[in-house]
Amino acid sequence: MKKLQLLDAHAALCYLRLEKGYELVKNALKKAEKTETPILMCEINIGEVCYIALRAGLTPNVEDFLNLFLSLPIHPITVNFELIKEAAKIKAIYPLSYADAFAIATAIREDATIITGDPEFRQVENVVSIEWLSPLS
Repeated sequence: MKKLQLLDAHAALCYLRLEKGYELVKNALKKAEKTETPILMCEINIGEVCYIALRAGLTPNVEDFLNLFLSLPIHPITVNFELIKEAAKIKAIYPLSYADAFAIATAIREDATIITGDPEFRQVENVVSIEWLSPLS
């Protein structure tokens, strides 16, 4: 069985902005829809995408954005105290953003491959499986 996939905020934003690597996310979403196996995304990272989309003027409000975004084959992973503790441990070890620590902790818990182009994830390639948006990510 193929591993589940998980989007980080970087990959989701590349998809929304049609930036380099968005095709990989687009294809993963199509495959997720076809196989009825949604792509995972931590609620913290969904919030990160939401606030960046609002700041950039990609959406007029949170509700419209979330309605559209969550109509994609994306399954939000709820943050509980166990996930908070795991993200805190990751953040204590690796110099990356707190939101990225949640993506990593979620991927570990769900045994999922992270789709990203964020170079901060290079330092955790030995901890979690990563699918890069482009070879130079």
